[in-house]
Amino acid sequence: MSLLLYNTLSRKIEEFKPIKKNKVGMYCCGPTVYNYAHIGNLRTYIFEDILKRVLKYDNFKVKHVINITDVGHLTSDADEGEDKMEKGARREGKSAWEIADFFIKAFRQDIADLNIEEPDIWCRATDHIKEQIKLIKKLEKKGFVYKTADGIYFDTSKLSDYGKLSRLNKDELMVGARVEIGGKKNPTDFALWKFSPVLQKRQMEWKSPWGIGFPGWHIECSAMSIKYLGQPFDIHCGGIDHIPVHHTNEIAQSEAAEEKPLANFWLHGEFLLTDKEKMAKSGENFLTLQTLKQKNINPIAYRYFVLQTHYRKQLNFSLEALEAAQSGLRHLYHLSSGIQNKHALLFNSVLSFPRKRESNNTDIDSRFRGNDKEETIEKNFYDAINNDLDTPAALALVWTALKDKTISLRTLLKFDEVLGLKIKENISEKKEETIPAEIQKLADERNSARAEKNWAKSDEYRKKLEDAGYKIEDDPRGSRVVKI
Repeated sequence: MSLLLYNTLSRKIEEFKPIKKNKVGMYCCGPTVYNYAHIGNLRTYIFEDILKRVLKYDNFKVKHVINITDVGHLTSDADEGEDKMEKGARREGKSAWEIADFFIKAFRQDIADLNIEEPDIWCRATDHIKEQIKLIKKLEKKGFVYKTADGIYFDTSKLSDYGKLSRLNKDELMVGARVEIGGKKNPTDFALWKFSPVLQKRQMEWKSPWGIGFPGWHIECSAMSIKYLGQPFDIHCGGIDHIPVHHTNEIAQSEAAEEKPLANFWLHGEFLLTDKEKMAKSGENFLTLQTLKQKNINPIAYRYFVLQTHYRKQLNFSLEALEAAQSGLRHLYHLSSGIQNKHALLFNSVLSFPRKRESNNTDIDSRFRGNDKEETIEKNFYDAINNDLDTPAALALVWTALKDKTISLRTLLKFDEVLGLKIKENISEKKEETIPAEIQKLADERNSARAEKNWAKSDEYRKKLEDAGYKIEDDPRGSRVVKI
């Protein structure tokens, strides 16, 4: 089965084909670091992590880029209001630079706690001012920009397909947020460069061909994604709230500048809801991962909670549901520990039993290869994750296999390379009762007889073991002795 992904741009499930064979360029919109990321934000990063892990599971080499918005994101999508970094600095009584550094560190701790793999490249907006100015100048040369009293704006009327990602016409695109258009020509026009307020010194401002100021929010992602991945690149990800404004404007300015697509696939994660409302930093339903940790919730339990719902479906959050997920995760670890203990016993048993080398030169490792049922489970798991990252179906397969005892530790840990539930780190080895030497000798002799297909002798040794209070259990991967 090929990897199938839902492309927001086409509104269809499409077969993923990379631009370069076996290599994938993937850009994910990162945090605006004026405050902690809330768990709704983090749901998006978990879905992106699953995507990256599936790509690697499918043997693609992934170049993963995440931006850090540390300037230019205003409190209004209408290009009005205060820069969120300046506002955060005033709230904390620190400089904007200190605020950025603090919340970058906090964000990286969050993703570490959630077992989200770090990107290959972190890129901060403030480190790429030159690239952003260069892109604006290119747009200016092509006639897509104009100047107002407060900045340099992109003229959306110059693009016939503006808004194609959101599939709304220009009158519908965030008009409610853009009633007061000021000096803009069109409600949907957006800032590429904002001028610093007159007689006011900003903490973050730079010289430009148009005057002292700072970049708009959208231009950073275009400039940095093109710098590190080229144009077009394979996959662009983000939250569903990015579709109507941020990603729509990224596409507009990038494609106007280069006259070719920005990215071939656009993937978006749905909202996390509390009381049927999306979680937002501006609301009272703003919960951080740190808050959950203070309530004795394992961050991996939140990851597990998220994976039980498809990334394109809204997810209702409650503490009760999360606690139930944590209980489920603990049970998963418990069942996994059973496989761990069984695997250890089987391995020791195989090593201790003399075996004839089979005529086909099968070696000892063949005892640990998957049986037909396990091969079917592996195929079904592969199909699920490649069917638009269907983690609920993948988890259901894991549970079925664990309960039916039709999965090996090797396969389980292979699955966890995608799920990222840290199973290996959370399984325990129970100390088994030591088998007396004379009992182990009977077991060895029984297995030798069995290998020679001397069934009568094998049964004789089995009977002696049972009379001594032990039994021998056979498995496709080996045998073990247990006390009755």
